[in-house]
Amino acid sequence: MLMSSRAFTRRHEPLALCLPSLWLPRSRKNPPTTRYFPVLQSGMGLTPRYSFVMKRLGLIAATFFLAGCHSSYAADAPEAARVTPGITVLVRDSLSLIRGKRVGLITNHTGRDADGRSSIDILFRARGVRLTALFAPEHGIRGSAEGGARIASGVDRETGLPIYSLYGATKVPTARMLANVDVLVYDIQDIGARMYTYVWTMTLAAEAAKKAGKMFVVVDRPNPIRGDIAEGGMIEPRYRSFTGLHDVPLRYAMTPAELARYLTATGQIDADVRVIPMTGYRESFWWSDTGLPWVDPSPNIRDLDATLLYPGISFFEATNVSEGRGTNTPFRLIGASWLKDAPDIARAMNARKLGGVVFSSTTSSIAKGEKFGGQTIPMIRIAIADRNAVRSSDIGGYLLTEIYSRHPKEFHWQRGSGIEELSGSAELRGAVEHGTIDVLLRKWRSESAAFMRVSAAYKLYPR
Repeated sequence: MLMSSRAFTRRHEPLALCLPSLWLPRSRKNPPTTRYFPVLQSGMGLTPRYSFVMKRLGLIAATFFLAGCHSSYAADAPEAARVTPGITVLVRDSLSLIRGKRVGLITNHTGRDADGRSSIDILFRARGVRLTALFAPEHGIRGSAEGGARIASGVDRETGLPIYSLYGATKVPTARMLANVDVLVYDIQDIGARMYTYVWTMTLAAEAAKKAGKMFVVVDRPNPIRGDIAEGGMIEPRYRSFTGLHDVPLRYAMTPAELARYLTATGQIDADVRVIPMTGYRESFWWSDTGLPWVDPSPNIRDLDATLLYPGISFFEATNVSEGRGTNTPFRLIGASWLKDAPDIARAMNARKLGGVVFSSTTSSIAKGEKFGGQTIPMIRIAIADRNAVRSSDIGGYLLTEIYSRHPKEFHWQRGSGIEELSGSAELRGAVEHGTIDVLLRKWRSESAAFMRVSAAYKLYPR
């Protein structure tokens, strides 16, 4: 008897991901256009191989054997976790899915295995796999271009393969780009924030693949800021853009594969997505629990704290206040040349007793090319004391309100609808200007809680 991986892990969490994985026909419990299939068998969910080990070694010895495979699953030892990314699971267990086919790979510098080998090299050298094209998202195939910079197509020096830009003249793979491709594989590390564009490259490519009759595969990666905490509001259709293409919260608490499953099953994208899950991952993991090496996903996301603060602090990108770009700690510093009362603002923010953060004032030099470039300006530093308690949308909303209330003449929103596109509606601008931020934040909490209930059916991993 076979069961879904989710049902299995609920019954036998310590054992579930110690087993090998293969591809099977999709489960009836899965949405009709997505597939994921770790092998699970009868009895206690053990394959015959592991049943044999149980019998030969005895229950006690086998228990130690299995515990050794997944000591990371013990509640008191998450720091010992070793997550296996989807790219490794694909090559190790499910290579038949792409063997003999012409493969296009959507990736960048974050597409790596646990030992730091790039997904490009892994698939280029995989026996029986024909890697024929590479596709680059925002920031480029090497991840070095600044946000918003157009990426040119080119040729990869190491493999000689063409690199097609999906952040230049087009954000959607064209028929010409897909002419020499049978299957598109997506492997990029995301950060779990709606305005981060990598997952929208994924969804547009998935739709293009279906239209062209190509298979689309997502090899999964962790959500670095946990898969069980959502925050912020949803996004109105009129404000959807490439910094928020579909209706999910600001911090959406899903991995890329889970997001693809959810958007496909709810009809938000027209795609046929196949998923290669990770092993060893839990929704409650921070990046630091995964055992995987950190790689900056983009030039200004340099550590886990900046990643956690990014969803709410990114609001300042649509204002004339610096969000810390051009400093050593972007998204952890907020400032402006006219913010002379930064110490008072820091004290006022501390008085709000927001969870998990401490505010202080400082000064910092800003690199040329950024807001206040070439100047040393007063800034507010945000230090994280307890990641589990941090809600960046609250921090961003209250900081905007505090600064606007003290500097209504100096503070400006950028022209256009930038803040609406980042926040998801026109409500944040109005709440800041009219002092009703508490009302809006309560609404956002309700929306994100409702999303968590609806999206639970599309999750792949144990809590």
